[in-house]
Amino acid sequence: MNWGVFEGLLSGVNKYSTAFGRIWLSLVFIFRLLVYLVAAERVWSDDHKDFDCNTLQPGCTNVCFDHFFPVSHIRLWALQLILVTCPSFLVLMHVAYREAKEQRLREACGDNYRCIYPNPGKKRGGLWWTYLFSLIFKAGVDVVFLYIFYRFYRNYTLPRVVKCELPPCPNVVDCFISRPTEKNIFTLFMVVTACVCIVLSLIEAAYLIGKRCCEC
Repeated sequence: MNWGVFEGLLSGVNKYSTAFGRIWLSLVFIFRLLVYLVAAERVWSDDHKDFDCNTLQPGCTNVCFDHFFPVSHIRLWALQLILVTCPSFLVLMHVAYREAKEQRLREACGDNYRCIYPNPGKKRGGLWWTYLFSLIFKAGVDVVFLYIFYRFYRNYTLPRVVKCELPPCPNVVDCFISRPTEKNIFTLFMVVTACVCIVLSLIEAAYLIGKRCCEC
């Protein structure tokens, strides 16, 4: 995936966001996307290679690794980042649709042209609902992934040693996870930043609703 293009598209949403939205974007860029690219991928690059079990039984290590790591942290985080930023693209597309509609009307009507959207990026009408939906969707995605991580990895932490007795293991074997302390630190860091993003999205949604109520 070309993360540079991905980041460039997201930065275009910045000018259509509120102050809370800009903080959310900064948090996603600096504390989630950059940490993922610079550090997290390297930390989990050896998770399968250095997962050691005290047995030479063929297949035992692979079966135990699949049981304790059903989905890699890195792949879950990548999917989470993609889904949580898709609504921002939806807002950008809605603004682009408004601008294109204005352009078509301007070309078709000529001097009789009447401006429908004086400011296409202003959150009114359908764009307001699109923006509000994007906030709720982003918060919902983060909540769902936090639950998924909790179900797969209890308390979001990894033990130093796991005991596995799945076939074809001959008996109960001890398996050792590579760098569990470092992985736990990064996992908790990503969980905390996701929680902060959820709070920011909900605050921004409340701000939009409250502002609309005051105007009405």
